[in-house]
Amino acid sequence: MSEDHIARRRPYLVLFLISFGVFVAADDLTVVSTLLPQMIVDFEIPVPTGLDDAAWIVSSYLIAYIVTMPFVGRISDIYGRWKVYIASLALFAFGSIFVPLVTTLPWLIVFRVVQALGGGAMVPVAMAIIGDVFPERRRPMAMGVLATVDTAGWIFGPLYGAFLIRYLDWRWQFYINIPASLIAALSAYWVLRHLPQTRKRTSLDIPGAVLLTACLVALNVALSYIGGRAATGPSFDFSAPPPPSRFVLPLLAVAALFLVGFLVLERRTANPLIDLGMLRRPNFATACIVNFCVGFALIIAMVDVPLFINLILAQGATMDEVLQQAAVRSGQVLAVMTGAMTIASLLGGWLCKRLGYRLPTVLGLLITASGFGLMGTWSPETAYAPMATHLALTGLGFGLVTAPLSTTVIDAVGETQRGIASGLVVILRLIGMSVGLSSLTAWGLQRFDQLSSGYALTELSDTILYQLTAQVLDETFLASGAVLLLTVLVALTLRSRLSQVTEGV
Repeated sequence: MSEDHIARRRPYLVLFLISFGVFVAADDLTVVSTLLPQMIVDFEIPVPTGLDDAAWIVSSYLIAYIVTMPFVGRISDIYGRWKVYIASLALFAFGSIFVPLVTTLPWLIVFRVVQALGGGAMVPVAMAIIGDVFPERRRPMAMGVLATVDTAGWIFGPLYGAFLIRYLDWRWQFYINIPASLIAALSAYWVLRHLPQTRKRTSLDIPGAVLLTACLVALNVALSYIGGRAATGPSFDFSAPPPPSRFVLPLLAVAALFLVGFLVLERRTANPLIDLGMLRRPNFATACIVNFCVGFALIIAMVDVPLFINLILAQGATMDEVLQQAAVRSGQVLAVMTGAMTIASLLGGWLCKRLGYRLPTVLGLLITASGFGLMGTWSPETAYAPMATHLALTGLGFGLVTAPLSTTVIDAVGETQRGIASGLVVILRLIGMSVGLSSLTAWGLQRFDQLSSGYALTELSDTILYQLTAQVLDETFLASGAVLLLTVLVALTLRSRLSQVTEGV
């Protein structure tokens, strides 16, 4: 049986194998958040003076993960999918080899960036492969599955990291990445190497890629450090105080200048990295805006739910018991949300196939907003069962949205633009997550200070502190629900159906 026959006649095998590679990379996006305490000890990073630099173990991966997407997606449009996808897996594996071997923080950050350059490249190329392999009528469900696998990797990461810390060592995360990446690469080679693909033989817009990368780096560095942390990158000088947060606004201004320069260049170049005409196509810009808002809300659920459990509900005789119970409980309730997302993504694809893009997107946003509204009622007395029910409702809404949004973007462009279009939609979701996380940090700290200022220092017992923390987290949930309700107004402008676009545009 030829590989062409395998890919065309068994597209769900392609979906499974491609999803495996995406899951491995997505897991690394968040797993280090759990591994970080042990890594700080092993690399002898002093606390608290070295925490700003240690945070770059996480931040560097996220930034590189985002910036690699647009130009690698475009490279796959020009030179074909499977070679770019396998090269991305190889780069991810190469970084994974050296991360557990290095002994200094600078080299650790360097190889985390190498990992991310490969990991971030997989996502848009995988989406474009699914767009190539699946016919239009079956594409929505496949896109929903891929999007859910990607998101499940983000949520699974911290839970898996807690398991490694409990039973093994943080280095095992990266040891396991190596055979997993090789298996994913060999599988992709087997099913994709003879798959015919439409390629647009043209030059890559290097200046555009440089400007867009500079814009995304400046933006994400600024967002990563809103709230008072350093905004200029790691200093590796643990004795020095962190630079003041006044650098955030200049960095945002620099990002805006790079963005303006990029837009001007793209309008004038013959072979742009991003065809700005895509933004004028029906549904494309709308789907990107909605995806940004979904990312904003998703990170609130991923961060605030474990925070609520860790700070307010976890119990135990010792700190180790408290942390272990918190990890288990967080895993249980987040697994409910992830499971609901997985099931709902299939339902969202089915609804999108029959009813178009608008109805399942609006329905998913409304359900997710309702889930956040119920989460806004949590208190230190809330039992785990209703929490799991509320998260299941939230996950159901997220799942309904993923397939229609991904399919909308893919259907709105031609075959030779699927890579860059897929990259843009994922980038906007991740930037939405960055904005959500930075907003959560800055607003949450300010709100807690505001609430606690009404008490004398001697009155701030543990009970009052827990109550104030719960109130801040509840308000954050409610704010996220309000953002999603406003997003519904945007989603209502989606066209339910699109006529077939001109291939090769």
